[in-house]
Amino acid sequence: MQKLRAVIVGAGHRAVLYASHAESHPEELEIVGVADPSLLRQAMAARRFGIPTERQYESAEHLAREPKFADFAINGTMDHQHVPTTLPLLERGYDVLLEKPFATNEHEMWQLVDAVRRTGRKVAICHILRHAPFYAAVHEQVRKGAIGDILSIEAAEHVSYHHMAVSYVRGKWRNRSFCQSMLMAKCCHDLDLIAWLKQGVRPVRVASVGGNFQFRPEKAPPNAGTRCLVDCPVEPDCLYSARKHHLDHPGRWAFYVWTPLEHLDDPTEDDRAESLKRSDYGRCVWKTDMDVVDHQSVSIEFADGCTATLNMVGGTPRGSRTLHLVGTEGEIEGRFQESRFVIRRIDPRPGHEYSEEVVDLKVRGDMTGAHGGHGGGDARLVADFLRFLRGEKPSPSTTSIEDSIDGHLIGFCADRAMREGKVVEVAYPEGAAIIPGAADATAAGDTRMQEP
Repeated sequence: MQKLRAVIVGAGHRAVLYASHAESHPEELEIVGVADPSLLRQAMAARRFGIPTERQYESAEHLAREPKFADFAINGTMDHQHVPTTLPLLERGYDVLLEKPFATNEHEMWQLVDAVRRTGRKVAICHILRHAPFYAAVHEQVRKGAIGDILSIEAAEHVSYHHMAVSYVRGKWRNRSFCQSMLMAKCCHDLDLIAWLKQGVRPVRVASVGGNFQFRPEKAPPNAGTRCLVDCPVEPDCLYSARKHHLDHPGRWAFYVWTPLEHLDDPTEDDRAESLKRSDYGRCVWKTDMDVVDHQSVSIEFADGCTATLNMVGGTPRGSRTLHLVGTEGEIEGRFQESRFVIRRIDPRPGHEYSEEVVDLKVRGDMTGAHGGHGGGDARLVADFLRFLRGEKPSPSTTSIEDSIDGHLIGFCADRAMREGKVVEVAYPEGAAIIPGAADATAAGDTRMQEP
């Protein structure tokens, strides 16, 4: 097996998690460089992966000035940095495993797509849920024609109250200047899955409504302060107390909340409390500079007449993703966290109405577990990408940047439709011939996946 070498660009939680494949499978992957503006992050990655000083850089641009010394880059920078940091890597000849969403607007998206086509590099987007056993199995059933032709897709993501608060109210994705929208930051996975299930059929129209219902100053409890541990008399009774979310659960979202304490090997509770008094994660959830939504609904029409909906709601007691596909011959219904779905088929025989088959993949949990994060998707994503780079046959879950275009376009159009209060037509550049997955489908002799 050919061992591949990678450099980390943006040594944050996601990139380091993907890079950790080198620790569990050293015969497949070696991390040989890091680029990050934080000297501390550089040093942490260097210690963990044995990266020499001369292979530590302050930016992707500085890395790209050096002759190429690795096979690919793992780009885990923030959303608005994805395109600016990837372009010089492509020019230097690196293939890239790029965190989602790969762009924050349509102009950036086509700029990167054009660069990939021109340079001929391989770029895969981290749509990890494609690799989770639950969604991979659902997709396989659709490809086999288990429920006929899909006429309706209903997807929902309920973002738990603590995830909503830490990421989209207090955290790094609370402001559109960094992430474009909550829909793209959180649900580009779900939009990608919808596009993947309709692989080869383009979306044509998108409508959307939503807004910030609860995390606004006028919704704050009477007498609420501005910081939970500093000036808030109602903190002991507040559901969104930073003390309850983070001091009482110090391991929950630790890779975000305790970033200011990364220089400490073993921070104490007092260290954490002092950090919350100063950091964004200790702010009142009703009094931040958040300008993204806390709920949004999206409606999509595809070229073959199929319709799809995605309902995103933030602040729920339990985080979950659900999926319900209705086809001309049956339906598939399931919940991601249970890694279990039901296939029902029409059964018109006397005394019958439908048949039912339960598919239980026996993978539990979303963010953690023996099978890796995101229901097993994290580890499988990296393994599939390595097979892709080695020239082996990748799994149907593996994505090129072309495969990610439709899902991103749906998201951009949905946000525009919500802002402007109208139905938006999905536009492609003149002469664009983007048929996600069609090449793979044709090679497999599966003409059902080709655009009519």
